[in-house]
Amino acid sequence: MTAGSGGPAAQLAGGRRVFLRRITRADEAEFIRLTRASADLHHPWMSLPTEPQEFGAYLARFDEPVVNIGLVVCDRADSSMIGGININNIVHGRFQCGALGYWAFTPAPGRGYMSEALGLVLRYAFGDLGLHRLEANIQPANQASIRLVERQGFRNEGYSPDYLFIDEAWRGHERWAITAEMLDAGPAGHRPGPS
Repeated sequence: MTAGSGGPAAQLAGGRRVFLRRITRADEAEFIRLTRASADLHHPWMSLPTEPQEFGAYLARFDEPVVNIGLVVCDRADSSMIGGININNIVHGRFQCGALGYWAFTPAPGRGYMSEALGLVLRYAFGDLGLHRLEANIQPANQASIRLVERQGFRNEGYSPDYLFIDEAWRGHERWAITAEMLDAGPAGHRPGPS
């Protein structure tokens, strides 16, 4: 088990191959090491902390978990960190919505870990958090990310030009979303998970 990975008691949700837990200060060294090793994988879609001060600022976003929740995806076999999923900009009241951000660390992509993890996040968000809707905004050329949300039953709701400032430019994004009803009404009782 790695220094920041926490034990079974720290798990928020667990699946067959992965489990989710909240990110902590103890994750700094492993997170930064993995982010640096995965720079080519993440560019130009996103940027993650690669220095301790950046990690501190990133972690501070999750000080109020009613607004932003930072989760680490861990391999059940050895508790190593293989990715992350954030539920950002959570709005309660009549909206009951959050925006997803997610990534895998090298060498996890293409192995189904993130499909399983996203399925766990959907159940957590629509169950424990009581949300009604989750959104994922994805650059159109990021086909791996689009396939991931499609497998979970998200629907494409349109395109937002100049949506996020990434890699020194304003990037347009496709808007993908899923609601609690869509999750429950999937084909033959479909529940999110590995495809």
